[in-house]
Amino acid sequence: EFALLFGTNTTQIDQNLWVMQIIEEIAPKHGLAALMQEKPFNDVNGSGKHNNWSIATNDGVNCLDPASLHKATGNELAFPIIMAAIVAAIDEHGDLMRMAIASPGNDFRLGACEAPPAIVSTYLGDDMTFYLDAFRTGHSSKYEPSTKTIDLGCAEILPFEVPAEDRNRTSPFPYGGARFEFRAVGSSQNVSMVNTVLNTITAEKFAEFADRIEAGEDAADIARDALNKHWKVIFNGDNYDEANQEMLTKNGLWRIDSGVEAIATLTSEKNIALFEKMGVLNAEECAARQDLLHDHYAGTVEMEALTLVDMINQHIIPSVKSAGVGPLAELESAVSTLTACVAEMHAADGAYDTAKLARVLRLETMIDIRETCDAAEGVVPAHMWTLATYKELLFLDTHTATDTEAFYEE
Repeated sequence: EFALLFGTNTTQIDQNLWVMQIIEEIAPKHGLAALMQEKPFNDVNGSGKHNNWSIATNDGVNCLDPASLHKATGNELAFPIIMAAIVAAIDEHGDLMRMAIASPGNDFRLGACEAPPAIVSTYLGDDMTFYLDAFRTGHSSKYEPSTKTIDLGCAEILPFEVPAEDRNRTSPFPYGGARFEFRAVGSSQNVSMVNTVLNTITAEKFAEFADRIEAGEDAADIARDALNKHWKVIFNGDNYDEANQEMLTKNGLWRIDSGVEAIATLTSEKNIALFEKMGVLNAEECAARQDLLHDHYAGTVEMEALTLVDMINQHIIPSVKSAGVGPLAELESAVSTLTACVAEMHAADGAYDTAKLARVLRLETMIDIRETCDAAEGVVPAHMWTLATYKELLFLDTHTATDTEAFYEE
């Protein structure tokens, strides 16, 4: 795990990309390959990014840290009003948050292995939820986050305190004390769009609150109204539980299982109006970015499909023929199927239609073909199988004959 220091959006986005590039350049020097893909191995934990996001003033006051904010403003209502605006933004624009994390790898990853499902909710924890619930119902309450003691059981490290509700690992956007953590971002992604969306939807809601305050409405009443209207987006339970997922869907939370369809929301009337209102993107720029995201989705799938064709033709079919066992006819048919699917993508009318075909190819057709390949691997003798196995890939130290010393020679 790599954890970059906090800083401004633009600086940290650049540094995140630097880290990705450095990882990819350094890995081969040590006989390794760096996989940025979200789900390179079936039934094994995927890979993602946790985009920790907060808001600070020019003089360094963290607006998501209630103690710091109260000290700076002397206004105990400032924090719940800010939180109400963010909760409302999440509920109204969960489609854009889902769009920002859409990729072929994330379509595999979302919903398991520490990746939240494609249903956009926010976890606040029991203490914060109780505090905001009291605020929205007109009762006074002080936010006092509880803590717990961690004892690692060794003399070298003394027991230490941590927030008791630091985060919910099944939530896509939990509040973790002084920041929100967007946990659903894919490991291969440039997080520019992610943070553009978070900043824009929050700024728009702040602007709405400000306009109503300047028109004479009470700030606390505006915040209470927003919390009551959007309370459903707060969910502190288990997002992996299918019953909970069904309940959240029925409650009207944004749920877009397909990354291709999520990308298509970028040009919805609501979202174009949002970006134009805030001076971030115009309609033409939204459309251009949507096409590029769909092209990237389809292009990624096409490269993977053609790689699978090469693996079958150059390795799996020859191994099956040499061994005289295995589903040879099915493998030869699979190559024809993959080639035809790629040709169909090329003939599609526009980036959106191409991406829809790519998603079916990747999440359905290639999954079925992979089962045929696995069946071949199961019957071909190990010494005749020319592709690396999971055992070799995941346990390099015990199941390969690589001379690692050679990589450290001057």
